[in-house]
Amino acid sequence: MVKKEVKSVILAAGKGTRMKSKLPKVLHKVCGKPMLRHVIDAARGVGSTRELVVIGSGAELVRQEITDVEFVLQSEQLGTGHAVLCTRDALKNVDGTVMILCGDTPLFTAETLSKLVDEHKRAEVKATVLTAIMPDATGYGRIIRAEDGSFEKIVEHKDASEDEKKIREVNSGIYCFDLKTLFAALDKVNNDNSQGEYYLTDVLSIIRSSGEKINAVIADDFSETLGINSRQQLAVAEKILRRRKNEQLMADGVTLMDPGSTFIDADVEIGRDTVIYPFTWIEGATKIGSDCVLGPNSRIQNMQIGDRVTMQFVYGHDCEVGDDVTVGPYVHIRPGTKIGAKVKIGNFVEVKNSNIGTGSKLPHLQYIGDCDMGSNVNLGCGTVTCNYDGKKKYRTVIGNNVFVGCNTNLVAPVEVEDGAYIGAGSTITKTVPKNNLAIARARQQNFADWHDKRKG
Repeated sequence: MVKKEVKSVILAAGKGTRMKSKLPKVLHKVCGKPMLRHVIDAARGVGSTRELVVIGSGAELVRQEITDVEFVLQSEQLGTGHAVLCTRDALKNVDGTVMILCGDTPLFTAETLSKLVDEHKRAEVKATVLTAIMPDATGYGRIIRAEDGSFEKIVEHKDASEDEKKIREVNSGIYCFDLKTLFAALDKVNNDNSQGEYYLTDVLSIIRSSGEKINAVIADDFSETLGINSRQQLAVAEKILRRRKNEQLMADGVTLMDPGSTFIDADVEIGRDTVIYPFTWIEGATKIGSDCVLGPNSRIQNMQIGDRVTMQFVYGHDCEVGDDVTVGPYVHIRPGTKIGAKVKIGNFVEVKNSNIGTGSKLPHLQYIGDCDMGSNVNLGCGTVTCNYDGKKKYRTVIGNNVFVGCNTNLVAPVEVEDGAYIGAGSTITKTVPKNNLAIARARQQNFADWHDKRKG
């Protein structure tokens, strides 16, 4: 796909009252990112060189979430035509083509928008509307075409005759315009309607009445044009985008054992010959290497995972895992953790803000927090780094080739140097020197003929 230089105006000022949310509608996430971000990414995929987002309701929240576009404030919501008119000052010295997009239509692909721009430029017209053939067109504005098939007008559903209501080609609300023509026509739009608003659709009739031809391009897949106005529609869009993502990954060489129960966000990257088991969530900016086996029942968020990694029944987020690592079952890998190559992490282990060296083993029942661990360390069952004294967190440093016996507490700040051994049941509070054996237990005492008074 050849990219085209166009500008984009994205309408995102609406309240979205049907969502029943304190969050602006366009910030509700679909397939792991705000629906507005999907629209921006699709525009840039076409070659948009500038994106102006018209905001109103919840403007500050939108500004906080989306930081790489230009914003135009529509302080009073007076319709789609008024929203576009708010961008006049920002675009006053600009010529060429502008796409008008909606911030609540996250299903559009760059390919479809590219088709729209191509057809607009090929036809050398002042305006092009993207349309769709709907299975059920109820509620949509109908596209009325002349006998020669050219665009004639848009008739809103409530104003359509019975014959017009049988038409299934509808207005998607997405357009291409020549900028100067657009703003000249907007100056002629009035709000003489039941809503008292300035409609962008009126621009089309104004341009046509001036003798200019208007193009109408039909989207290949009507589902791309679906807007989001409710939680129910949000769920429909979620299902469509996740299906697309799964199909793309499988086409690229990833095995999904059951795509219907595998949930992968839009920006996730996965290498070839990785196998994903059911009921696995892979979210955010996660990148996974090749030949991995992940799941079942795992949740992976913003992780960097190397090649040939096996993870099952794992919750990992904001951390890194090297090559040839085995994790699980029932493991929590918390933010700030970096796990080196060939590490083995067994069942019921939690690792937080720690560096685990190459070839080390954390087999089972451990909490390792704020720890810098060397290579080839073997931790016995029940090892705990005691990193918090009630006020501050402290680090534990473990050297290379260290063996820690079962049920050992390492009370930070503390260091265990290379080659040291720690006897089972120890509570270590001081440095263990290189190649030393440390045992820290109270002396055992046995009391003969002791009687438990509770038993009478």
